[in-house]
Amino acid sequence: MLGTLINVAAVSAGSAVGLLAGGKLPERTRTTLLAALGAVTIVYGVSMGLKTANILVPLVGLVIGAALGEALKLDQRLDAVGEKLKARFAADGHSRFVEGFTTASILFCVGPMTVLGSIEDGLGRGFHILALKSLLDCIASATFAAALGIGVWFSALTVLAVQGAITLFAGALQPLLTDAMVAEISACGGFMLIVIGLSLLGATKARAANLLPGLLITPLIVLALDALGIGWGL
Repeated sequence: MLGTLINVAAVSAGSAVGLLAGGKLPERTRTTLLAALGAVTIVYGVSMGLKTANILVPLVGLVIGAALGEALKLDQRLDAVGEKLKARFAADGHSRFVEGFTTASILFCVGPMTVLGSIEDGLGRGFHILALKSLLDCIASATFAAALGIGVWFSALTVLAVQGAITLFAGALQPLLTDAMVAEISACGGFMLIVIGLSLLGATKARAANLLPGLLITPLIVLALDALGIGWGL
C-alpha cells in the first residue's frame, strides 16, 4: 500500500504547486495550457493504443463498455461526486472543479502502470512502478491544476480508492491477468485518453467516464477468445 500512498502524496503535492502557479496565470494563458495538455494527452493515448495486438478487441470492449456506461450514467455519477466535493470543500468561483476532478481521476487511473504497479505493491514485490508513476503524475497534476483548478487536487482520492482496491486484491488478480490482457487494457485506456484529449481541445463533448466499463470488458474478451481457441492477434 506504500506505493499508492506515495502516489497520492505526489498528486496532492503536484496539484498544490499547480494551484499556486495557476492563480497567477491569466485566463488566456490557461486556455493555451489546456490546449497543450489536450495534445499531449492524445499523443500519450495513441502510444498506449498501439500496444494492442488486434484493434478490434479494445474497440469491441469500448463499444460494449460505452453502452453499459451510458445505461449506468457513470458520467453523471462521477460528476455528482465532484459536485459534492465542490460544495463541501471548494469556495465559489471554481467553475471547472468538476471537469478537473473527473478528467484527472480518469487520467491517473486508466494506464497499465496503475494495474501492474498496484499488483506488484500488493504482492510485496516493491513499489518501483508506482514510484515512477508518482513522478509522472506529480508533473501532470501540477500542469492540470494550473489550468483546471482545485478539482485536480481531489483526484488524489480517486487514486487512493482505485489503486488501493487493486493493491488489496492483488493476490486474486495477479494469476488472472495475462500479459495479453494487460496489453489490451492498456490499449483500451489509451483510446479513452484520446477522448479526454479531444474533450480538452473542445473537439468533442463525449464523456470518457462512460467508457470506463470497457476496461473490464476488454480483458474478458481476451479471456473468451483464448478459451475458445480463436486466434485474435494481427
